[in-house]
Amino acid sequence: MSSAPLAPVDPFAVAVRPLDEPGNAATLRAAGPIVQAEAPAGGPVWIITEEALARQALADDRLVKDPAWAPRSWNRWAAGLEPTAAEQLSLTTLDGPAHTALRRAHTPLLSARRVQGYAGRIGSIARELLTAQAPGPVDLMDEFTTRFPLAVICELLGVPDDRVDQAIAACRQLNGEDPAAFAAAMAAFSELAEAALASGDGMAVELRERVPEGVDDRELHYLLFGLIFASQITTDAALGFLLARVLADGPIGADAIDGLVTDGLRRHPPAPFTLWRFTRTALELSGVRLPERAPVLVDIAVINTAPGPAGGPDLTFGAGPHFCVGAQLAQLELRAVAEVLVTDFPRARLAVPYADLRRTDRGMQGSRLTALPVLLRG
Repeated sequence: MSSAPLAPVDPFAVAVRPLDEPGNAATLRAAGPIVQAEAPAGGPVWIITEEALARQALADDRLVKDPAWAPRSWNRWAAGLEPTAAEQLSLTTLDGPAHTALRRAHTPLLSARRVQGYAGRIGSIARELLTAQAPGPVDLMDEFTTRFPLAVICELLGVPDDRVDQAIAACRQLNGEDPAAFAAAMAAFSELAEAALASGDGMAVELRERVPEGVDDRELHYLLFGLIFASQITTDAALGFLLARVLADGPIGADAIDGLVTDGLRRHPPAPFTLWRFTRTALELSGVRLPERAPVLVDIAVINTAPGPAGGPDLTFGAGPHFCVGAQLAQLELRAVAEVLVTDFPRARLAVPYADLRRTDRGMQGSRLTALPVLLRG
């Protein structure tokens, strides 16, 4: 049994890079299947860089999501932690039977068959928002990629259309480490949840009927917040990479879009790391001994870009019990925007050379294009 090698580069460093530059993935992958680095909140973190070990870890019930198991020295705000499972019911912090029961309430709402039924409406939302863009060069990362997924999830949940701006403002308030801003955002999300539940027609009402007995209004509001925020932060980033690729490749057929979506998500996963996991007991992973309360991450971006057949591994939506419940909706949204762009805006093109596009790698906050200047009408 040995210690994990130290990461030869800082996996959390913020950097601006050309869109397709590989960054530090190969260096981290070569360092070993599990490496040790300095966590943003201080102290060691163990990062898994190999697919088989990642899938093993993501199914290991000794690695838990509950922030109550985070290192005692961590500051919640610096670490970007949710409230503990005891403080707040959440799909992303529960484990075991409690998580299974809560996931069972969400899954039917976001199944492949269910979300496919919304395909036409989601395409219409994409069309409406793209058509409303300015005739000259427009930066689609400025608002479109944020507004579109929020318009979709708000409509599906039953949030009134005139509340989308409120959802955008609330999501943007969560980007920092200010507890006051977080509290204001959560108050706004609670209002959005109330509005959705009052509408009487949408997934929010259905979720209320499906959650386990004993879930109160405060807990339900937080669950709805989770759906809204997760829908925005992941699809927002993924849209930029996808649209840049669609526009750079020139005229493409609708039959090529599925492949571009899959490949784009694999090469540019909107969440480069899994959410935090913590050891609830000392354990061994790939010959490395981890102490109790050790923080563990899976480096999705490193694993996804490993050489391999059919483009390599794909952990974009995770694996195991916490596989992303919104994966089908996210992929449908991406396809819908690409299809509308190809069919309704056949003259659309990048307003700058593809080689000039840049992405910002923001560590735990993911990667996002800094800008996407586009001429939608040629």
